[in-house]
Amino acid sequence: MVTEWRPSVWGRLIARAAPWRLRLTEQMLELLVDGQAHAAPLTEASPLHLRRGMVWTTLTLDTPHGRRVRVRGLPNRMAQELEAALAAAVLARGRIRQFKEGYARVKAWMDEAFSQMKRAETQRRWFTSEQQQALLERKSHLGIDAAHLQQLLKDAGVAALLADGPDDTRRHLRAWDGDWPKAWSELNERHVQRELAECRELFDRLESRPLSEEQARAATCFDNRVLVVAAAGSGKTSTMVAKAAYAVHRGIARPERIVLLAFNKRAADELQRRADQAFERVGMADAGVEASTFHALGLRIIAKATGTKPDVPNWAVDPALGIGKLTALVDGLKDGSSEFRTNWDMFRTVFRADLPPFGAPTQPDAWDRDGKGYIRTLRGERVRSREECIIADWLFYNGVNYEYERPYAHATANAHYRQYRPDFYYPDIDLYHEHFALDAQGRAPAAFDRYEQGVAWKRELHRARGTHLIETASHQLRSGTLLAHLARELSARGIVLAPNPDRPVPPRGKTPVATPELVGLIRTFISHAKSNGLSPAALRQRVAALPESAFNVRYRMFLDIALPVMAAWDAALAADGGIDFEDMLNAAARHLETSSCDSPFDVVLADEFQDASNARARLCRALVRAPGRHLCAVGDDWQSINRYAGADLSVMTRFHAFFGPGQTLKLERTFRCPQALCDLSSRFVSKNPAQIGKAVRSDAPSREPVVQAFEVAGRAQLSEAIDDFLRRLCERIRRETHAGTDATQPASAMLRKSRPASAEPSRKCSVFVLGRYHSDAAYLPTNWRSRYGKWLELGFLSIHLAKGSEADYVILPAMLGAERGLGFPDTRQDDPVLALAMPSADAYPDSEERRLFYVALTRARRSVALFTVKGERSRFLRELVSEHRLTVTMLHTDAQADTACPACGQGVIVTRTGAYGDFACCSNYPACEYKPAGARRARA
Repeated sequence: MVTEWRPSVWGRLIARAAPWRLRLTEQMLELLVDGQAHAAPLTEASPLHLRRGMVWTTLTLDTPHGRRVRVRGLPNRMAQELEAALAAAVLARGRIRQFKEGYARVKAWMDEAFSQMKRAETQRRWFTSEQQQALLERKSHLGIDAAHLQQLLKDAGVAALLADGPDDTRRHLRAWDGDWPKAWSELNERHVQRELAECRELFDRLESRPLSEEQARAATCFDNRVLVVAAAGSGKTSTMVAKAAYAVHRGIARPERIVLLAFNKRAADELQRRADQAFERVGMADAGVEASTFHALGLRIIAKATGTKPDVPNWAVDPALGIGKLTALVDGLKDGSSEFRTNWDMFRTVFRADLPPFGAPTQPDAWDRDGKGYIRTLRGERVRSREECIIADWLFYNGVNYEYERPYAHATANAHYRQYRPDFYYPDIDLYHEHFALDAQGRAPAAFDRYEQGVAWKRELHRARGTHLIETASHQLRSGTLLAHLARELSARGIVLAPNPDRPVPPRGKTPVATPELVGLIRTFISHAKSNGLSPAALRQRVAALPESAFNVRYRMFLDIALPVMAAWDAALAADGGIDFEDMLNAAARHLETSSCDSPFDVVLADEFQDASNARARLCRALVRAPGRHLCAVGDDWQSINRYAGADLSVMTRFHAFFGPGQTLKLERTFRCPQALCDLSSRFVSKNPAQIGKAVRSDAPSREPVVQAFEVAGRAQLSEAIDDFLRRLCERIRRETHAGTDATQPASAMLRKSRPASAEPSRKCSVFVLGRYHSDAAYLPTNWRSRYGKWLELGFLSIHLAKGSEADYVILPAMLGAERGLGFPDTRQDDPVLALAMPSADAYPDSEERRLFYVALTRARRSVALFTVKGERSRFLRELVSEHRLTVTMLHTDAQADTACPACGQGVIVTRTGAYGDFACCSNYPACEYKPAGARRARA
């Protein structure tokens, strides 16, 4: 489009203007004066300036060479048209420039994206999250508004200048605004499909049997951060080894730049053996990769960074030696500081237990015959609350003569209320003491009906009767001011406090925390604090952040003893020129994070990641912090059972938040358990919504009941019942063998074989007796080898140690209730002070114990047998029965339905024999003394 302007005839005559002609194109202004052409490009600032006169307008053109050309004679009315045309041309020119610049950036970004995608395809590489994130960040920083460019494209002037043509340009803009993550996901899926086909021979030969598609897909997925969630028995070790072999085969990393990380030396040796065998099978024996423990790798990194390999003293490794070392350190601290000694003694005697939240019900220590819960003091009284217990224990510790709930000196009983009994009475000074459940504002918990009226009544009663009363309140105890206040009140009235932590405890009194137990608690605390990188200041801050309703004084007192012990532990390490395992992991990670040394690996494969501590996770992250490196973590959150040893389940459940974007894959096909056992165990453990969901499937048929439960009359009969189960199992194996099948083989193998009647099984049938506690080993028959050794291979393991192992049959010998805390589930709780240093537990009840039971069930290739005692059934067993997943075979003659104890809710009503005949009572006796009304019957 070209527009021209000339001076009018009258302008030339009257204004004496020289002849001129102005041409306006889409890109230029051309002024022809007296046959000489002057041109200037159009920009967003117009090179043509107009100055109006009374009638005529003067035009001045600024040329690129600095010359100014001025002409006259343009009528003002035409000047208005020229100004409008100039504005429109400048605007169009701006649109064109905006579009060209924006579209150029779009094309450059897309060219780079397609180039990287093509390169990944050509090199047979995964298009990684690292590459994707870099492209997306660059894309967002370009600030391109695709909708605005599409709008500009509608301008005819813009469209006329397109090098790609309108259709191609629109297609490019639509692609720019498309779903790039989806496109990259599809690219990676095509990559996987090609690799599965091209590397099929590799994946078929690596292990004794070909890899499943799940395993092969996990092996080919080389995103920067990969989490493989592996069901029990799904072949995670095979997957890790295959991934290492694939990395070498495709040149992703050199063998010496690949590491397989395990949690202990036994597991690392097994990984190394499996990797060496696999690499040899595929002709890569000279390209082996390294398997290592986290700690051995940490030691090596520290040595590389500092030039000195640190020592780990035996007492920092062996638990028994460590407790002995800490005990000696504690003795030294007590000898050197009276303050430390006092804090130590007070914690283990008076502050031995935590308090529930203000207003929350107290969990009783035991129950009386009427079904009322109570708590026992050092002196042996049964008190009603944990707060009263602390006060009573402090009085006993200080040798104060007191009476608990002695009847008030004046009668108050009437038709509606019993006799008033103040909480404490001090007979030596005739003083009453009431401890009120009140907060700092004098308010009782909302659930305490009419409690504040009762407080007012008691105060008025003492005033009216002239009896002496002192008061304490819940908020004073929780904040730490109560005991000092009580000491002042008693001392002012003549009571002499005589602290004695070794004061003899009466036979029925609650004993203080034993020194070895408290030392063990502190050792665990030190381990967790170091693993989570918590300094003393950070631990103090955690206490300061606790809510007012918490038992803050107890947490502060614990730090007052734990932090000096931790400092003494570190000083002892330094004196020996040593380091402990937690410091080793943190120091190694710190050297990598600060670039004191570079990571020796490009590919890190971490096993059993559900048991990773924060220190292990930090080391893994530091190992792959440089661009282009790969971390693959393999684990099963359903088998996370080592929180006590520092495992932090959130490291796995929040994997990508901790390590960065990547892929989560699942190995859901198990090669171990029959489908019926998978279904039962999965339903049980997956009730916890905080865990990662899996749909576990198996090809193994169920040839017998996958879970059986047997109940005996008493604990003394458990060993006999287990022995009888093993005897019957051997008889069945003999029958199946003589019939031409082998009970130790899969059903499909049995159908292909026939045996002479005299044949023996091709291998012995394996049986694990798995105990919740090491003491459960007592249920293993002592002479099993002489009677069953021809047919069975029998062994005992604790469930914690059985993880990673499997057997044909599993026996759980003591599925009992939590009498004295030793049941399954174990209801004993970690001391809450550990929460200051430990990772947070998920809120689902018995979450880790449920996972432990799942581990036990999934060790079996064929069947699991559970044994229990009448009246002492495990809560887990009762749950399976109530949901109709399981029935219990009674091995005693008086089989009848259990009746739950209405007092404690933990036991059931059973019949016992006493000095005066048989009587009904709670199976949890003596912790629960409840007896139903009219329960006693004469002995026949």
